[in-house]
This record gives sequence, structure tokens and C-alpha cells, in this order.
Amino acid sequence: MNKFALIGGDLRSVKLANLIQKDGNTVTTYGLEKSKEIRDNSKILVEENLNKAIERSDFIIAPLPFSKNGEDVMAVFSDEKIKVSDLLRNYNDKILFAGSIPQNVFEELNKHYKNVFDLMKSESLTILNTIATAEGAIDTIIQNTDTILHGSNILILGFGRVAKTLAYKLKALDSFVTCAARKEADLAWIKTYGYRLININSIGNRFSDFDVIINTVPHLIVGEDELKCMKKDVLLVDLASKPGGFDFAAADRLNIKYVWALALPGKVAPLTSAEFIKNTIYSVI
Repeated sequence: MNKFALIGGDLRSVKLANLIQKDGNTVTTYGLEKSKEIRDNSKILVEENLNKAIERSDFIIAPLPFSKNGEDVMAVFSDEKIKVSDLLRNYNDKILFAGSIPQNVFEELNKHYKNVFDLMKSESLTILNTIATAEGAIDTIIQNTDTILHGSNILILGFGRVAKTLAYKLKALDSFVTCAARKEADLAWIKTYGYRLININSIGNRFSDFDVIINTVPHLIVGEDELKCMKKDVLLVDLASKPGGFDFAAADRLNIKYVWALALPGKVAPLTSAEFIKNTIYSVI
């Protein structure tokens, strides 16, 4: 039996706390007090003091992502702000898990804990998370268009892990999938998988060919000039972290519909995502 403290987080953290407790471990939470699911589990201790929650545990699990602004630990089930600095105390006998930890914060945390693990650097977890992201993206398209995916012309910008899984699932739904990348290796893989391909650098006016355009690249690649080439009823879906790949201000001016769909695993499949996280943590332990 291990002792865990879950600090902040979203619905994945709630599900994770319950899964770990059901495995016979001791679970203390801080920053999840507004979750009815947590309050209803009498075997989970809801602590009102962050330091006490950490002190009574061996393994500390912070959110994925760790922080959205670099200052506060992400905690959607709490009215209290948990400062990143609040975790920078000497807990040299503790092991901390979190996800997408900024490098400067990671270095500071490493000075105060026995070990710090960024879960999003786990290749297996990152790949498994693409399943929920892809399914969430497909749901986003369905909810925001009035046509079926079958026969739709869809462009995916970038060909990383998320794009690979998404392209596979969209093609299985009989969409016409085009993938755009810059690297020669990515272009070769796109051709190998049987998708239509475009070099991002030479898309030009071809943006007008697509009903849905999905971005997976975490920097601006589609500006106002490119947006003006698109169909008026095109749907833009951005799966990338800030600043995203589309010029959203220009999209507003041009009345182009877009959805910035961030953190989809925690929204569309929190239980499955929590199981993936739990298994990754157990593997490390």
C-alpha cells in the first residue's frame, strides 16, 4: 500500500484519486474539495492544508498540465489558488508527478523533491492520450458542422502523434484526409500511410479545397491572407497549445467559425485518461 496526495487538477485527477484508492492505497486530496465524487468517497481524505497533505504522503500527483499560467497550479475543483511556489518546499523524501511542467519550474522542483517526473515526457502516455484527443476532435467537428464526415475534405496541419492518430480515424470514417507537413520524413510517412499530402510551405490557394481544417502545430502558421482563401463555411479546429496555429482575431473579422479545442482528454474521456495516467505512475514506482 502506497500513500498518495493529489494536488489540484481537473476531472482526470478526480477519477485518478478514486482509481488509486480502489487499488487499496491511501489517498489524500488538496484542491479538489468542490468535487462531489471526491466528497462522496469516505475513504479519501480531503485535506484543508497543502503542507499536511504532502507530508502524510510518499507520492505527490499534481495536474496535467501542471499550470496554465506558470504561477498557479491548475485546480478547477477549488476556489483556492494553489501557487506553484507553494510546492517549492523541501520535501526531499517525496516523489512528484505532474504533466507539461515548464522547464524552469521543473528545475526548481527538482531541488525540493527526491524525484520529479513529467508524465507528458512518457512516450506511451503521450501516444495513448492521442486517442482521446482524436475522438474529441471528431466530436468537435460533428457538433460544429451540419454535414457528415463521410466524403468531407479535411486538412490536418502537422504530422506529429496527434495528427497521425486523427488522420487514421478520419480516414476510417471515409473522409478525404490531406496532411500537411514540412519535414521530408513526415511527408514520406504521409505518403506511406496513403493520405493526400501537401507541403505546408506551398499550400497557397489550396486552403479553399477543404471543409474542415485542423491544426496540430503550436505556433502561428495560418494568418489573415490564408484565411481569406478559405470557404466561408469552413470549420477551423485548433488542437495546439498557445498561441495556436490560426490567427483567431482575423478569423473573427472574417466571420470564420473556429474552435480552440484544448485539453480534450480531460474533457471527453477523463476516466480512460486517468487509467492511462495511473498505469504510467505505477510503472515508474
